[in-house]
Amino acid sequence: MNKNPEVDEYLVKKQHPLTSEIEEVRKIILSTDNRIEETIKWSSPTFMYKGNLASFFMNAKKFVSLMFHKGALINDPNGLLEGDGKEARVARFENMKDIAEKKKALQTVVKEWIKMKDSQ
Repeated sequence: MNKNPEVDEYLVKKQHPLTSEIEEVRKIILSTDNRIEETIKWSSPTFMYKGNLASFFMNAKKFVSLMFHKGALINDPNGLLEGDGKEARVARFENMKDIAEKKKALQTVVKEWIKMKDSQ
């Protein structure tokens, strides 16, 4: 798992009310494929693989909001991603139970991104 110490430090300083939930989503994404990397971009933890995959929307306080920058291009058979914009889609997680219920769907979206990027 490619945990970036810069992201660890950012999350400690941010003191977000849902830090535990953010950490759980982070862990799921990073453990899905060891080629996924993370950094701080746009003042937010961002996941990357051959481009920007997704960023947390840190202003959301009642749920974890994860924006997939090119989510409209990702095969999402489980319907995890919400939105109808030209490119971006959002995954929302209400609490730890919701994260656990959506874990496989999140892993599928990450794997589909990797598959798409590897075929380009």
